[in-house]
Amino acid sequence: MRKVSSVRLLLAAFVLFLLGASPSEPADVIVVGDMRLAPVDHIVSGIREALDVKLKVFAPLDVKDRLSSIASREDAKVVVALGRDALEEALRLPQSVAVVYDLVVSPPAVKRLNMTGHYMATPVREYVSIIRRYLPLIRHIAVVGSSELMRTLETSGDPMVSPHRVKNAFELVETVKQLDSADAILLLPDVSFLTASALEEVYLYSFRRGIPVLGISEKNVRQGALFALVFDPVYVGANLENEVSLAIHGEDIGRIPPSPSQKFELYINLNTAEKMNIAMPGELVRKAKKVFH
Repeated sequence: MRKVSSVRLLLAAFVLFLLGASPSEPADVIVVGDMRLAPVDHIVSGIREALDVKLKVFAPLDVKDRLSSIASREDAKVVVALGRDALEEALRLPQSVAVVYDLVVSPPAVKRLNMTGHYMATPVREYVSIIRRYLPLIRHIAVVGSSELMRTLETSGDPMVSPHRVKNAFELVETVKQLDSADAILLLPDVSFLTASALEEVYLYSFRRGIPVLGISEKNVRQGALFALVFDPVYVGANLENEVSLAIHGEDIGRIPPSPSQKFELYINLNTAEKMNIAMPGELVRKAKKVFH
């Protein structure tokens, strides 16, 4: 029995060594995220390379309902929450602990001091920029989504864009069915709204009326959306080290507004373009990470 316990202690020490801290060392920074995911591994590596800090990584399930006690035990100055589950746990922390988040679709609705981060949803202006440059025949984009995401993704102020606020999947479908005057329909990434059945009805309407849907994911484009701009998982978190460094040095990171990714990958469905008689310029097609035929 004593031999088994010793083996367990050695294994625990080895794991903590790999995570960048010894069992007895407190951690300046706690990262909550699934290291099996490439973006999480990239962010952790980036923080380690950029900052001389003691850092420990925990899986979201390992800190569930006890992140506050772990942060207190470690005397951590910053918690980096990667993903929605990690962020939900971090929101329960005392406000003396700075929180920096990433790998979430949109900023949390809950207001908290000493917190900032980055989100994956693509601002509407990025779609407008692509369309103005390459698809000038599209003059009116109907944007459909929740009021919260309308504010976050900056849908107001551009005469090319008309926002349509909905509260659920049923309203989303019914609203789309009334958009006969739109040249394109952009669905915002409201995950609870974009159910499989709602998207199926939206695509049917899109092809019946010849009004292309602008997607938010590679999957959307594969299903029939004309194109989508998706956050670059390699680039994500490139600016995270700055916020972590400021928080460690006692800066109020709450004054830094949450921001989207600065780099996006383009996916195009040429089959959809052909069916809707939309000419996709060669320059735009060459920019795409993936083209569906």
